[in-house]
Amino acid sequence: MTQVESIHPETMRVIEIAEPGGPEALRLAHRPIPAPGHGEILIKVAAAGVNRPDALQRAGLYDPPKGASDLPGLEAAGEVVAVGAGVALWRPGDRVTALLPGGGYAEYALTHESHALPWPESLGPAEAAALPETFFTVWTNVFDRAGLKPGETFLVHGGASGIGTTAIQLASVFGARVFCTVGGPEKARVCETLGAERAIDYRAEDFVAVAREATGGRGVDVILDMVGGDYIARNVRVAADGGRIVSIAFLKGAKAELNFAQVMTKRLTLTGSTLRPRTIGEKAAIADSLRAHVWPLIAAGRVGPVMDSTYPLEEAAAAHARMEASAHIGKLVLVP
Repeated sequence: MTQVESIHPETMRVIEIAEPGGPEALRLAHRPIPAPGHGEILIKVAAAGVNRPDALQRAGLYDPPKGASDLPGLEAAGEVVAVGAGVALWRPGDRVTALLPGGGYAEYALTHESHALPWPESLGPAEAAALPETFFTVWTNVFDRAGLKPGETFLVHGGASGIGTTAIQLASVFGARVFCTVGGPEKARVCETLGAERAIDYRAEDFVAVAREATGGRGVDVILDMVGGDYIARNVRVAADGGRIVSIAFLKGAKAELNFAQVMTKRLTLTGSTLRPRTIGEKAAIADSLRAHVWPLIAAGRVGPVMDSTYPLEEAAAAHARMEASAHIGKLVLVP
């Protein structure tokens, strides 16, 4: 049976999207605490991560999957307080960090039991909440789809973002030579501290020229791109023979003019993915890989979230404004 009798109060504070728009569209509201369905767990949220897809949803450009909460928020850490029928992995009282289909900007959130992972004992609430979205995304795209191997070269755009700082650490610890693009010297210093061999300031340098020179003209084996636009063609130019380019977002637009003769002659693979719409089973498989390959590295202190700042739940609009100004280095987190 679903265990909800001990939850009090019956309502929770949430951040709703009043209407599509800017950060000011986020508003504090109250809603009933949801009850977990079959296979689901209810988490009392200690902290919730803020991510670019949240801003896209707020702007009306990224609808939640069918059946998911309409509240923003794709990751959270907290305590399991109720479980639905059929749940076998967790019980009330367990501390978890979890990938969510939505609903993280709230005091309680639901997710499938297989999308939660143990809250690492060495991390506080904000750090634990900053793990799922970026680590799930980087693992499935860089290691599953692109197949990054030890000794290969890797370039990530937006190196100082949550995705970027995670990708730099994981690629480095698994033996790749890492390059990244950043906006400014402060961000470059942080990324090089995390394991980037060379952080390329896109405001002053051409990443194609710098990366080709650093690799002796060979180019880069794997590229993780969240910029799009004119970066798409430039990625093709800087890719090594047999290179793999993975697109996960399009801050500069999803359309580009591309010379496919270069794709053919270099034997390139162009691929991409989005995480939120993937099936329960697909997300569960990523969680299993993270538990086996990455969670021991977090426990050992070899990788972890890079934290920018935390905000009270009611100041979600301020967190969104900072994120969209690209002023942050690492993760932004809400604490209810």
